[in-house]
Order: sequence, then structure tokens, then C-alpha cells
Amino acid sequence: MPPGQPRDWYESHNRRLKALRLATALLDSGVYHPTQATDRRIRAMALRIGVNAPSDTTCRQVRVLMLH
Repeated sequence: MPPGQPRDWYESHNRRLKALRLATALLDSGVYHPTQATDRRIRAMALRIGVNAPSDTTCRQVRVLMLH
């Protein structure tokens, strides 16, 4: 990662990476539509793949990524 960026930049970058990992894992498990990706299901997948439970904001980002 580029040095010298503000802390907010690193936080949002890491949030996007986490959302992408979660969206990929959900798609691989057969969850293909954002309405199927509830916060509870996303957090359960986070436990399954070994990442910390995502915030509400990260869960929203996962659903947005699944739209594209």
C-alpha cells in the first residue's frame, strides 16, 4: 500500500478488500442475489472464511458488489 495516505484512506481500502472477499465467498457458496445476502449470512460467512465480523457498512458494500 502506498505510504503517506490518510488513515481514512487505509480504512476504506481495507473495508473494500474485505467486502470483496466476502462477496466472492458468498457467490462461491451459491448466494447470487443481494437480497439473499443478509447481514447474518454475511457475518456467518466471515466466520467461515476466518475474517473478523464485518460492520453494517461492510455488509452494505458486500451487497452493492453483488449487484455488479
